[in-house]
Amino acid sequence: MIFPNPFARLTLTAAIDILLVALLVYQLLLIIRGRRSAHIATGIVVLVAVYLIARWAQLQLLRSMLETLAPYTAFALIVMFQSDLRRMLARIGQRGWLGSQLQRRETFEELMLAVEQLSIEKTGALIIIEQEIGLRSFIESGVPLDAEVSRDLILSIFQKNSALHDGAAILQRDRVAAAACFLPLTMNPVSRALGTRHRAAIGVTEEADCLSLVVSEQTGQLSLASGGEIETNITLEQLRARMAQAFGLRPRTGSRSMKKTRRFTEAEES
Repeated sequence: MIFPNPFARLTLTAAIDILLVALLVYQLLLIIRGRRSAHIATGIVVLVAVYLIARWAQLQLLRSMLETLAPYTAFALIVMFQSDLRRMLARIGQRGWLGSQLQRRETFEELMLAVEQLSIEKTGALIIIEQEIGLRSFIESGVPLDAEVSRDLILSIFQKNSALHDGAAILQRDRVAAAACFLPLTMNPVSRALGTRHRAAIGVTEEADCLSLVVSEQTGQLSLASGGEIETNITLEQLRARMAQAFGLRPRTGSRSMKKTRRFTEAEES
């Protein structure tokens, strides 16, 4: 008995088609993994399985009810998955992992100096760096500055007695666009150890492809959020490496930032 070859009708076009569909499904699974959307997707799979069982077992009432609800499923999915769909489309349209709007090396160094000093002093801070997707709606919620990025400016914004320390500072290209900006909090489950500042850092990256830097007010520890995910308790050198990669810059050796911050600290103590 001769069995037919299952790959006989597999053409190059069909193979490419299968690979593209698999890639889209994989990207979707990456986006909803660990979120509430994953539970919703599981519920949809369960309903599909129940429908198939109802057809096989000829359960007419259950089958009719599910078939009546089916035409409205597409609209319900758009509403439930709107943030995830927006994030998936933004990821597909991105040029690289995180396209940088900060082009100048000096801006990068000033930012790293400020973050290091904030961490040493255990001063809470939330700094958002705009990427491909604009953050105009969030910028308009804060106090407009349109000032050049500098260590002293960022430190002044997040001083505890400053009127601008609550909220986030948003960097747009090489300038601080606004401070004291209100950001959406993530609705996805996160660790109880993360406070409002960290939840806001995650929430804004769910809406746009921005980068969020967080300095903990309790411990001075650094965190980095992007794409709806956050990496906590990272070292300054790890942060510099990730930021340099995001900005398309080659990390410098010798830790210029640490030397310069030490010089500032010694000057302040004297």
